[in-house]
Amino acid sequence: MVTALVFIRTDVDVVNDVAETIAALEGVTEVYSVTGDLDLVALVRVQDLDGVSAAVTDGIAKVPGILATETHIAFRTYSRHDLEAAFSIGLD
Repeated sequence: MVTALVFIRTDVDVVNDVAETIAALEGVTEVYSVTGDLDLVALVRVQDLDGVSAAVTDGIAKVPGILATETHIAFRTYSRHDLEAAFSIGLD
C-alpha cells in the first residue's frame, strides 16, 4: 500500500466544489480544507506507484479550478489510532 499526500492550490471561489470532486476520485480517501499557503490536502491510498500516478496525474490534476499540486509519498505511517486498532482486534 502506498500513501501520498497531495497539496493543492485552487481558485478561491471553487474550493468546496474542488474538494468534493477530488473526494469522489478513486484512490482518494480523504480531503482536508486547510489554512496557510494551501487550500486542500488530499490523502491518496493505493496499491502501488502506478496508482498514485493515476490518482494524481489522471485524476486530481485534471479537476477544473486547481491551480497547482505538490505530491509527497509517505515512507512510513506513525499513528496511535492504527496501533490502538491493531491491539484491540478480537476485543469487545
